Amino acid sequence: MSHDHLIHFTHGAAMLYLDRVPSPPLDRFISSIWFCQSQPRPFALERVLPNGTAQLIVNLKEDRTRTYDPESGAVTTTCGTVLSGVSTRYGIIDTAEQECVAGVCFRPGGTAPFFAIPACLICDSGVPLEFAWDRGRTERLREQLLAAATPAARLDALEAAMLDAWRDSAADPAIAFALRTFAERPHAARIEAVAGEIGLSSKRLVERFKTAVGMPPKRYCRLLRFQRALSSAEGGREVDWTRIAMDCGYFDQAHFIHDFRSFAGITPTGYDAGRTQFRNHVHFLQAGAAAEMR
Repeated sequence: MSHDHLIHFTHGAAMLYLDRVPSPPLDRFISSIWFCQSQPRPFALERVLPNGTAQLIVNLKEDRTRTYDPESGAVTTTCGTVLSGVSTRYGIIDTAEQECVAGVCFRPGGTAPFFAIPACLICDSGVPLEFAWDRGRTERLREQLLAAATPAARLDALEAAMLDAWRDSAADPAIAFALRTFAERPHAARIEAVAGEIGLSSKRLVERFKTAVGMPPKRYCRLLRFQRALSSAEGGREVDWTRIAMDCGYFDQAHFIHDFRSFAGITPTGYDAGRTQFRNHVHFLQAGAAAEMR
């Protein structure tokens, strides 16, 4: 087993966060298996920013998952064990769903060995895990996580379940090459050039990329740049967003702010005002929500 990484925050309420990279062969497809537990907090909403990866999420506090429409406030409720596809825009969750939750974060294009459903069919949505597996396997996973005596044991249970579901499926070399190329230079890589290097038409590369990763290559590269900007902003309280935009390859500040709003629904200044311990979680300031999203 890989070593566990523990973060214990005290920020209003104590929080325990434990994660690990699974052992081979799962590490080729899964970036982390994690568990988070916090003390009950007053009801509040948080904005979750897209990071280009799919996740399996198990709400152990209650067997339900709620999603909030940021414009209408409408709430959709489903079961507590879901396969959440890659997102191209932010979502909204509440504090109750973070009290006791475990999950699996897949690498880009990493869901295929575990689920038959194409990644593009669950983009910007989540489906009950039993739709991707079956009810029996899904219920066993939840029962094993609830019965686990320690946080580390919960990670063990998750890793064992993913190994049991794993099918020896070789990664598509064309998509693997495209992902490496886009990761190295998301602001400069051209779809036509990448397709030419692997002997595909641009149209065929886009189709295969969407099936494996969940979104078109162009949108994926924009999301990579956005995430690099967030990573660069983690270094300190005073953030020079103009410098970050230039370093991440944006043509100008206007293009940077446009992308930021597209993915986060807020400006970089709004992100600074609402940031939390986790890079992709931002306090959803309900009083100013309408103004933020305009």
